[in-house]
Amino acid sequence: MKMLTILCCVAIIPTVLCAPYTYTTKYIDVPIDHFNFANNATFKLRYLVNDTYYVKDGPIFFYTGNEGQIETFAQNTGFINDIAPKFNALIVFAEHRYYGESLPFGNQSYTNLKNLGYLSSSQALADFVYLITELKQQYKSQELSSVPVIAFGGSYGGMLSAWIRIKYPAMVEGAIASSAPIWQFTDLTPCKLFYRIVTNVYETFGTEKCADTIKKSWALLRAQGKSDAGKAWLTEEFKLCSPLKTDANISALADWISGIYVNLAMVNYPYPTGFLAQLPAYPVREVCDNINSINITSDRDHLKAISMGLSVYTNFTKSKKCNSLGGTSANLGEKGWGFQSCTEMVMPMCSTDDDMFENLKWDFKQYQEDCTKSYFGVKPLNPYLPIMEYGGKDLEAASNIVFSNGLMDPWSSGGVLSNVSSKIFSVILPDGAHHYDLRSANPDDTDTVKDVRNFHVKAIKSWLKNFYKAHTLANVNDFSKF
Repeated sequence: MKMLTILCCVAIIPTVLCAPYTYTTKYIDVPIDHFNFANNATFKLRYLVNDTYYVKDGPIFFYTGNEGQIETFAQNTGFINDIAPKFNALIVFAEHRYYGESLPFGNQSYTNLKNLGYLSSSQALADFVYLITELKQQYKSQELSSVPVIAFGGSYGGMLSAWIRIKYPAMVEGAIASSAPIWQFTDLTPCKLFYRIVTNVYETFGTEKCADTIKKSWALLRAQGKSDAGKAWLTEEFKLCSPLKTDANISALADWISGIYVNLAMVNYPYPTGFLAQLPAYPVREVCDNINSINITSDRDHLKAISMGLSVYTNFTKSKKCNSLGGTSANLGEKGWGFQSCTEMVMPMCSTDDDMFENLKWDFKQYQEDCTKSYFGVKPLNPYLPIMEYGGKDLEAASNIVFSNGLMDPWSSGGVLSNVSSKIFSVILPDGAHHYDLRSANPDDTDTVKDVRNFHVKAIKSWLKNFYKAHTLANVNDFSKF
């Protein structure tokens, strides 16, 4: 066990003010395979605990970890810390298997399919249930035979928080599922919506001129990359660590640029942040200002404008020497998520003339071939797997879930955008980015996000009141202060 201080940073250019969140780092032995009685092997799952606000018989606020090291999500989910004192809650952030330190086979976890094959949402949910069961035993009292747990999650973590309530309703009393694209699957959502929303962000926070400049740049990039001289120029202009030498390298550059545009839309918050990269307030606006500032008189001027725009993401601090095409989110486990996308999390996406990206059709067979090349021969065989396992759009039997989505978040394309029933709610942030409502309170917050957070608090209050009433301890917590 060790103490870990995570900094929740409110950046004010050019300085950064940080308020510490202090957690105890703990580990629990969980089965490598929860669904195979012939395999008794275990590994250590990491989780973070903050008992600063906990009072006997209070609830557990449990964050279902995403595709990355758990500190990243604890650092960027300050809403839980903001409201924990009101509920006398214990805070727990559980790391997802195969990410961060929770590696079932240590540094061999990603070396072959035999070791990697236990990476799935169903195994991760079972890990969380295993941990919750232990926590319930640890924190129960004579007065209270069980302990109420509220699940929280954003993005893939939001999907898991919803699914844990759906699949294991006895484990959690309710779930706050922010920016959870549980419908971004085959035949549930049109594949073109994701990139159309990204484009809308650039048109709204930038200008139509900015989006149009980006749209026209792809053909110019491909044309420039046809010659050795053009590849050398692109390498220098985009400050790449390795020289572009092949057509495949040019495609990798295009994919990298595309990924940055998406990330910028996701984290287009109204104040500076450091979630995916160190960025200013409303970074999309800054990108478009840079792009529009270039007087374009040639094809290379056009691409210089793109490079200038991307520098907001790649080197806002001016401290980076070069850019690697290996990834766009250093804090996230892109390799692990790639594997999950090639097995169970098949999310069809395509781009058309209606958005600012290169035209790209959704081709499941080609997707399978790409996965086979990337991950030890594995390929997705059943694109309906998550629908079969978690119900897809059939949520009538579920209860006590709040889905929140920012309409300026591209992942809202697969989100729940209207109330499903009297017990499954949807709240909308028209101007909100990716899981904006789970971030800590900030002086520059919009009125909309304040309203959504208040809705979350009221929902949690209702779930807990019902729990305590059912367990004959209606007065164990005084909710009159809300």
